[in-house]
Amino acid sequence: MVNRIYDLYDDLEKHRIMLSFKGVLSPELIGAILNLVEHRMNASEPDHRVRKRVFNVVMECLQNLYHHNNRISDPNGAPLPPDERQGVVMIAHDVSGYSVLTGNFMAQSEVEELKARLDQVNGCKPEQLRELYQSRLSDGKFTRTGGGGLGLIDIARRSGQKLEYGFVPLDNNNAFFSLNVNVTT
Repeated sequence: MVNRIYDLYDDLEKHRIMLSFKGVLSPELIGAILNLVEHRMNASEPDHRVRKRVFNVVMECLQNLYHHNNRISDPNGAPLPPDERQGVVMIAHDVSGYSVLTGNFMAQSEVEELKARLDQVNGCKPEQLRELYQSRLSDGKFTRTGGGGLGLIDIARRSGQKLEYGFVPLDNNNAFFSLNVNVTT
């Protein structure tokens, strides 16, 4: 067992993982993770613009994990208790920039809608993303979680890259959603 800890450490080092968390997110924990990210970014990234972009991407991703991990259910359709709604976040750094990787469970019934939104965002050029952001901001519509649906647009705008994503069906009610956001330096 002890050697497995070193193997895990070595694997995290090889992949240049700055931060890795798996568990239940709370507003307090999100604040603590953001403080840690800010501290680590200040210590390792000299360009304040890159630090700000990465920090904002991490913040949006954590908010998405917190707000969109609440509609999962057991195989019989009963909602899972809050302490079983886990997510994962990892931040890696290499010579080309930073990768912010997140994963969370979601309702299978919402996969197609999210995929369509991701494809729409990925199909936009930077000026189109800006227009889409302004349009969503001014339309006054809110999503089920109380936001305006701006998070993915903002993540794409700040990263300047296409959003990489995937869905793993788990059962008739649930899927696992993974998102990889690259921020180049």
